[in-house]
Amino acid sequence: MSVPPALKAVLADTAPLQSPDFRRLWTANIVTVIGAQLNVIVVPLQIYSITGSSAYVGLTGAFGLVPLVIFGLYGGALSDRMDRRKLLLITTIGMIASALAFWAQAASGLDNVWLLLSVFAVQQAFFAVNQPTRTAVTARIVPEGTIAAATSLNMTVSQAGAIVGPMLGGLLVPVTGYAWLYLIDALCLLTTLWAVVRLPALPPLEPAPGAGAAVAEKPQGGFRSVIDGFVYLWAMPLLLMSFLFDIIAMAFGMPRALIPEISTVDLGEPGDGGLFYGLLMAAVPAGAVLGGIFSGAVTRARRQGLGIVVSVLCWGLAIVVMGLAVTLADGKAGLWAWIAVISFVIGGTADMFSSVQRGAMLQEAADDRMRGRLQGVFTIVVAGGPRLADMLHGWVGSWLGAGPATLLGGILVIVGTLVAVAVVPAFLKYQPPRFATVSAATDIPAKEE
Repeated sequence: MSVPPALKAVLADTAPLQSPDFRRLWTANIVTVIGAQLNVIVVPLQIYSITGSSAYVGLTGAFGLVPLVIFGLYGGALSDRMDRRKLLLITTIGMIASALAFWAQAASGLDNVWLLLSVFAVQQAFFAVNQPTRTAVTARIVPEGTIAAATSLNMTVSQAGAIVGPMLGGLLVPVTGYAWLYLIDALCLLTTLWAVVRLPALPPLEPAPGAGAAVAEKPQGGFRSVIDGFVYLWAMPLLLMSFLFDIIAMAFGMPRALIPEISTVDLGEPGDGGLFYGLLMAAVPAGAVLGGIFSGAVTRARRQGLGIVVSVLCWGLAIVVMGLAVTLADGKAGLWAWIAVISFVIGGTADMFSSVQRGAMLQEAADDRMRGRLQGVFTIVVAGGPRLADMLHGWVGSWLGAGPATLLGGILVIVGTLVAVAVVPAFLKYQPPRFATVSAATDIPAKEE
């Protein structure tokens, strides 16, 4: 049965799946992301089981963020210097080895929290190199003009895994224990290894005619290469603005750390969780999946800068409504609780639209010889924003309460976005190179063929 044109215009664009290489990676990721989310659930549970302390669980933030920053930057530089297929093979095998190390320590019953945290840090280091490399590969293997659609398809799978993985893990842990779930993660990663093996060689490309000095020079190793990436990014202020919008949205508007307090204090659920705790934890991923399914109009949009701004403003407004609903719930899980959940879901959809456009903007505007380094910075921004939000919301929430803190965060997202647009109004006019040669006013030169 054919899809009506009006519906086809808003459904996800599946054109990138015409590429066999992308299709294999994307299909494998459906399996791999579920295994990864099982790992996300099991690590803190095992740490808490060993120590009985939330403080030790909180150490996963430090043990994860430090390698993420260091290896995210250096890994991006590596992906611009060497064959990306080779680098993906190395890091995928490294993540499989890390998953097997998780399995071994759990199966042996060592119950050593420092060993567990060390394995976690190694895993995050491999992930930090793998992620920007994998993202940088996308532009090389999808049909021309479909980078935005490919970004949306990848993000949709990741967010779907963020729903299915935790639910599955929560059901399986009491039955299987920790070791089996770590082993499932390792087995799931084999599907990605198969897809990577099937990729063609992806060596660095020659610089495009007229490329800037940082691109035209032969890629350097080590710290110099990382600095070159920042120099290149500094010369592209609208890309910097796209990073700023993400930081504004996440740092001020992601009340993830407040969900336990919202559930117990504002909605009156028991301390070990409840219906609305689960719904709020799944709300943003659920909204993101909806956004991915109906992302067709977004990925085809000409006014990418305007689309990012509108999406971030909608996210901020959704968080404002959520904060009001939580504040008015008055300790009861009634109508206001449902309004809070629905608002968070809508916010997740808006955040998905923003993420897709920001990711596509970065890949389309950057020279391929710089994509890895820029994706490394992008990975740090995307992962670091929510961690910063956890600290800010935790502190403000303990002072104002969860509802008012959430409301204030949403207001700051809206105000911060409007101020940023007032400072750099040219961002609203940005269009991706696939639609038009970008004028000098945008500060991002069109990519030459």
